[in-house]
Amino acid sequence: MTASPAGAVAGLDLDALAAHLQRVLDGGVSGALTASLIGGGRSNPTYRLADDEHVWVLRRPPYGHVLPSAHDMRREFTVIDALGGTSVPVPRAVHLCEDESILGATFYLMELVDGVAVGTVDQASALTPDERRRLGFSLADTLAALHDIDPGTVGLGSFGRPDGYLERQLGRWAKQWEASRRVDRPEVAVLLDKLRHALPQTRYPGIVHGDVKLDNVLATPQDRGHIAAVLDWEMATLGDTLADVGIMLSFWDVPGATPNPITRGLATLDGFPTRAELLERYADARGIDLADIDWYIVFADFKIAVILEGIGARHERGETVGAGFDGIADMVGPLLRRALDLAATSALPSLRR
Repeated sequence: MTASPAGAVAGLDLDALAAHLQRVLDGGVSGALTASLIGGGRSNPTYRLADDEHVWVLRRPPYGHVLPSAHDMRREFTVIDALGGTSVPVPRAVHLCEDESILGATFYLMELVDGVAVGTVDQASALTPDERRRLGFSLADTLAALHDIDPGTVGLGSFGRPDGYLERQLGRWAKQWEASRRVDRPEVAVLLDKLRHALPQTRYPGIVHGDVKLDNVLATPQDRGHIAAVLDWEMATLGDTLADVGIMLSFWDVPGATPNPITRGLATLDGFPTRAELLERYADARGIDLADIDWYIVFADFKIAVILEGIGARHERGETVGAGFDGIADMVGPLLRRALDLAATSALPSLRR
């Protein structure tokens, strides 16, 4: 085993971790722990952790400067623990550790789900067009199922405050832009002015995931058109459920339009439903209207841009682990411009101003 987070497994002290798990897990640890960094996890480092008998996934915050209210491991653990046994597929929550002397931060363990990653163009290209179409609709159905859960029935009645959620979100991400920004971008002030002026009333409160995209789900190996698990719940709360729809659509690229710089045209692969089809599927599942959805998409583009700026800033300071971070902040400008373009052409007059 390695005894240093700077050793073979960046971000983990396996000796300290093994000693802790030996104390807290039923049956303890069997043999030496091994760990490897799982691809993705640009926000929170994610590891495959195993002993001689078990395999888990470990999630922890990044090293270095962490934005307030971001990278909340307790929040993520709480929600997947609560949703276990509901119609929303999540990994089984195993253990939450808030003793920062172990790894230098709060972390948690969950089960390793047997699933197929579908979050990149290469990964989704391995699916058939029929599987891609059914997978897209499965995402919409799963999101609708989450949003239809009464939070109180799963112990999440006090998990957040839906009233004033959108106003608080605007304030939060505006502050986090100021905390992370590396260069001045005048378009941010323009976007924030438009979003504040057109702020909608929350019509459909409920459990919000906060980062809905194909990169945060696993498909079932035996049926790759079906979702096996929804992952990465660090931004979950109670709020306006249409904020999740906006995020999903921000990541759902439109043929011929500027793609989301993270997904890079993923949803334009043959077979995936169009944005309109995805919206219709979700709206029909919930029996609601989405007349003001443009606001939520513009806000989602802004929020994702802020997250990317923060990741880019941490990478410049040498506070990231793993590959895939070079040039990530170059995506911020195109995403902000795309948000402004949608606002300028929106069917919502208050957003076009």
